[in-house]
Amino acid sequence: MAQTDMDSGDEGGGGGEPEVIVQASVLGGFTESTEVQALISSLPEVHQKMVTRESAIQRFLVIMNRYQEQPHLLDPHLEWMLNLLLEVIRSEQSPPLLVHLGFKFLYIISKVRGYKVFMQLFPHEVADVQPVLDLLCRQDPKDSATWETRYMLLLWLSMTCLIPFDLSRLDGHLTSDPSQAREPIMDRILAVAKSYLMVTDKSRDAASVLVSKFVTRPDVKLRRLADFLDWSLSSISQADDQTMEGTVILDGALQSLAQLFKHGKRDDFLQYAPVVLQCLERRGLAESSQATLRKLGVKLIQRLGLTFLKPRLAKWRYQRGSRSLVANLSLSQPGSAVDAVTPDQETQGHEEDYDIPEEVENVIEQLLGGLKDKETIVRWSAAKGIGRVTGRLPKELADEVVGSVLDCFSFHETDNAWHGGCLALAELGRRGLLVPSRLPEVVPLILKALVYDEKRGACSVGSNVRDAACYVCWAFARAYEPTALKPFVTQIACALVITAVFDRNINCRRAASAAFQENVGRQGTFPHGIEIVVAADYFAVGNLTNCYLAISVYIASFPEYTRPMIDHLVSMKINHWDGVIRELATKALHKLTAQAPDYMTTTVLPQLLPVAIGIDLQGRHGALLACAEIGHALYILASENNRPVTEGFGGELMRPAMCALIEKMSLSKLPSKDDPVITGWQWLIDDTLKSLHLFSAGPRDNIKEAAVSALAALCEQCYQPQPGVADPQVQELLVSQYIAGLKSPEVLTRCGSALALGSLPRFMISGKLDRILSGLQQSSGQREVIFSEARRDAAKAMAQVCVTAGVSAQGSTDSVVCEGNVSMIYRALLDCLSDYTLDSRGDVGAWVREAAMTSLMEVTLLVVDTAPQLLSPDLVNGMMCSLAQQSAEKIDRYRAHAGSVFLRLLHKDHPPVPHIPHKEELLTIFPPEGAGTLNWKAPSQAFPHITQLLRMPQYQYHTLLGLTVSVGGLTESTVRFSSQSLFDHLMLIQRDPDAMGHFSETLLRVFRDNLRNDRVSIPFLKMLDQMLARACFDTFTTEQDHPFCVNLLALCTNEIKKSKDVQKLRSCIAVFCGLIQFQGNVRVKVLFQLLLLLCHPFPAIRKVTAGQMYEMLLTFDDVIDPSVMEDVMNLLSDTDWAGDIATVRTHRNQLCDWLGVPKPQLVAKVVV
Repeated sequence: MAQTDMDSGDEGGGGGEPEVIVQASVLGGFTESTEVQALISSLPEVHQKMVTRESAIQRFLVIMNRYQEQPHLLDPHLEWMLNLLLEVIRSEQSPPLLVHLGFKFLYIISKVRGYKVFMQLFPHEVADVQPVLDLLCRQDPKDSATWETRYMLLLWLSMTCLIPFDLSRLDGHLTSDPSQAREPIMDRILAVAKSYLMVTDKSRDAASVLVSKFVTRPDVKLRRLADFLDWSLSSISQADDQTMEGTVILDGALQSLAQLFKHGKRDDFLQYAPVVLQCLERRGLAESSQATLRKLGVKLIQRLGLTFLKPRLAKWRYQRGSRSLVANLSLSQPGSAVDAVTPDQETQGHEEDYDIPEEVENVIEQLLGGLKDKETIVRWSAAKGIGRVTGRLPKELADEVVGSVLDCFSFHETDNAWHGGCLALAELGRRGLLVPSRLPEVVPLILKALVYDEKRGACSVGSNVRDAACYVCWAFARAYEPTALKPFVTQIACALVITAVFDRNINCRRAASAAFQENVGRQGTFPHGIEIVVAADYFAVGNLTNCYLAISVYIASFPEYTRPMIDHLVSMKINHWDGVIRELATKALHKLTAQAPDYMTTTVLPQLLPVAIGIDLQGRHGALLACAEIGHALYILASENNRPVTEGFGGELMRPAMCALIEKMSLSKLPSKDDPVITGWQWLIDDTLKSLHLFSAGPRDNIKEAAVSALAALCEQCYQPQPGVADPQVQELLVSQYIAGLKSPEVLTRCGSALALGSLPRFMISGKLDRILSGLQQSSGQREVIFSEARRDAAKAMAQVCVTAGVSAQGSTDSVVCEGNVSMIYRALLDCLSDYTLDSRGDVGAWVREAAMTSLMEVTLLVVDTAPQLLSPDLVNGMMCSLAQQSAEKIDRYRAHAGSVFLRLLHKDHPPVPHIPHKEELLTIFPPEGAGTLNWKAPSQAFPHITQLLRMPQYQYHTLLGLTVSVGGLTESTVRFSSQSLFDHLMLIQRDPDAMGHFSETLLRVFRDNLRNDRVSIPFLKMLDQMLARACFDTFTTEQDHPFCVNLLALCTNEIKKSKDVQKLRSCIAVFCGLIQFQGNVRVKVLFQLLLLLCHPFPAIRKVTAGQMYEMLLTFDDVIDPSVMEDVMNLLSDTDWAGDIATVRTHRNQLCDWLGVPKPQLVAKVVV
């Protein structure tokens, strides 16, 4: 059974799984023996060329891989294949490349058959030891191309180590001639083993096998066992598992120790086991990030536990009397029974009378911890360890272990603990260590594990738990007599059927099918087992749709399974996180209704109705679909062809659908004006507009648009008794209701009410226009952050109402746009263009500005086409200047929208928009033929055009205000192109004193109007810093105390007064340093402000000020007396300006003396 950690949507399309058709291929023997023999014989000829060599390897791999599932068929042929390859390897004429090729073929055979079987065929005479060892020593452990050679040589050496002679005999006269001294064979083999335990390839695994065979030899363990264990424990203690090298060393040492304690005699290793256990505890492998190391740690700990305990077979274990399938199936015949084998009490008591070492408790504790590891391989190893160790414990202690395993099945535990617990229970049951008296506690937990599913993010976890629970059921089928499981047969059978048919994961369905089949064969007591096994076999359950809609219907025809299957669908599947499963579950309930119609009517439907109106969205969706499917199925059963179908609505799907129905029915003029259904339709529309906040953000706009469209169509059809005349009662009711909605504390209710007013037909507006426009004006003017969407929709609705009402110069303000209300409309929309509200979502005021620009364009085009005399020069000037400002701002989308509106009004012809300031110059900058090619979103195209408006007095202020936030912004491309365009303009007017004077006045006016407005003032300071750095005001620097500099310094000083905004302070420091270039008394005032900032409460500001002053004095060397220049520079650079404020003030005062600036005086705080 496949163990998977996460059910991550392997079935994605639900019913999209293909039908699985598998043709079994059972081989009868090794039919390619002749071809393999020829292939091996041809190696000396083909090894020289890479193409022929690779072709031979590939063909041999293809042949061998066919026997992966039936490797025993190779057994009669292994010996001759091995001999042929060893002939090639041993030949003195074989070059190294051919030798490596021979070993590669040996490795391929070993991989298919398994090294434990294949290595036994290697020749292991005394004469083989020295040649194999010498050949292995000649290999390069770092050659990644020949690792198969080293792997097979290590396995071969492992076999040669089994010779029954003392290895010292192979050394000959080792010490007779000092000049011919050689290292003993024993030391050479041990050194080779140690070296290969630290390599990164698969040779490390073979080296651990060599250690287990070699170190356990009688002569080696006497002389080298203790030393080898010391070396291993030292390696474990010193290696760092955070590095690749340390991980490899730990892996080799742990593998070798695990193999030693597995194959060595208990009496030889018992004395070392406590030391090894202590070393592992200190190392803390359970906390390692490497899953392989944690697995090896658990494996070694279980071997230590087995070493502490005497090898014995627990006499108290449950032993099944017969394993015969025929005998089990015959149980259904009367009078046949097979009893379990139970040991006599006297022998059992005698066997339990011995002491258990205290280290065993530690071992079991660590194994139980391993059951909760995050990796499957570690949990599986821990489960096997629990089973092995428990088999050597007395019954009472073993029962405590079982109780600890059951603690894993708490809902406070993770899915990893549940999975490890299932694996452990399966191992305990398989070994007969889970006595039948424990089954009443165990079976309910396994039933819960079979349906364990927990949503986590976009997927779910639990498929591995369900798969392991199926393995437990499979193991129980083999472990227990039918009489032991008889009380639980129905529960287990139903649970397995439910998992096999309804589980989302294909591996779990197949595992449950296999477990059910095993129980049918071994137990013989599952109801209708043979029929169900035939219908729900391994391949049939591969298709999810087939499981839900076909197999489930067949199985539910057996009464034992009907209600459990229905209950599972209702409780677990109709509220499943996967929508495909919910829909399949409801379709399955439709088909299962015929099996239990009364149960569906009296029990299932009453359970579904509360879920259908509950708070869980997925549950509501599934319950509504289930009610519909069950109702339809009951309808079919009752054959009530004329029964009315009532469908509920209450979600994001039904609301827009119902609104669309109302709209289409109204457009079709189907309901009469007096039809009672109209009241219900109006209620639905109003309720939808009031309940927009209850819907998720995605479909909300669609629902809102559908409701507004339905309202417009319904009004046209049902609320005008005579053409063009509204029903006065309905008109008053709706207009009053929606105007009141504009004052709702719920922002989305305001949005819905505003759009509803905007959608009303002309006859519904007539006589109420004043009230509607006044309500919309108030709604659009409320600047609270939470009402940004409401202001946006109010601005949209204002234009919609104006377009619907129409324009008449001398008309009534109650019915049309006229001289009496046009100014109010424009003031409201222009006021929206100054909305710069910010919240956690960013510049939400931009939504309002965008809507206001669109509305201004629509209203202006309407008025121009009908009564252009209503547009005064002030209105048009204010509109065009505001659009120019928006066209110069930093957000690409809104700049592009403003630019398109600006050009649309500028290029309007027949009739044109009157009173546009500087229209001829504007047409020169923005010719009509080039309007389509200008990309306002691209800063490189937009700003060179928009900065040309700075030449026109009417547009200069607003354009400069818009440019300020762009030049002082954060976006690199916007800052670069906007600043470059601005500086190009300044370079053009440098020699024009009037133009420079006018520009500087406008600049100061922008600063003065936005003082303490951080949205403008901080970018303004950044822009000013760039201007001063580029010497844009050089013409002013020659005049003593130029008014521009004096006023600018005063404004900057006022801006940062009592400010704690670090960004603003840093920008102002840069501006002060730029102002030093101006002549006159103003320079002393600038230095005074900088020296004040040198003692600012914020250390960061003091440091920045010192650094900026240092650079300033390097740039403008005429600021101070050259005689103190060096002292000032040294003091600025050497002082720790972030240090104690008293010390810093002393240094600052020294600077004041050198610079000739009055020392700032401390002002005492007045205590009231």
